[in-house]
Amino acid sequence: MNKKIFALFSAFILAIGWTMVEPRAAQTPAEGKGTPVITQSFASGEVRAGDTWRVYLKASDPDGKMKYIFATISQPGVGTYPVSITRIKDENQKELSGYISLNTAPIGSTQFFNLTLTLTVNIQGAGGVFSQAAVFPLFFQAKAGQERPVEGIFKEQYLGPIMVTLKTVSRGRG
Repeated sequence: MNKKIFALFSAFILAIGWTMVEPRAAQTPAEGKGTPVITQSFASGEVRAGDTWRVYLKASDPDGKMKYIFATISQPGVGTYPVSITRIKDENQKELSGYISLNTAPIGSTQFFNLTLTLTVNIQGAGGVFSQAAVFPLFFQAKAGQERPVEGIFKEQYLGPIMVTLKTVSRGRG
């Protein structure tokens, strides 16, 4: 008899507990509150292979808890490289302005022209909340000069590297 009462009591407690659980959507922070925001960004659309590509970011988090910069690169013929994660220093966790960089020297060859890559950048805040993505196409040309952002918008502060080693893709003989 005690087992039946215990089982009924346990089922009753579980049923009450399930009704008290809030939906998951109600627990996520509202946009702009506790969510990092990339307020401005800039990157040159063209570089020469071997140049160090600078990607400028300005971001803020009202809670001052930006933790990481996530960078993902997609390349035709290669796919998507593993994500590069850069830790944000304590003094930049509320507001940051500066640049991340990518070494564009490919492995195995200096032939890397007429190729386009796509970089996607997100900022991760406390609790795993991500900013909206900033997306940058990059085209390699033999005589390209890297554009610079308008002076005074971004700090010339190095935030960290994009830890990806680019690969060349050999072309088939048609």
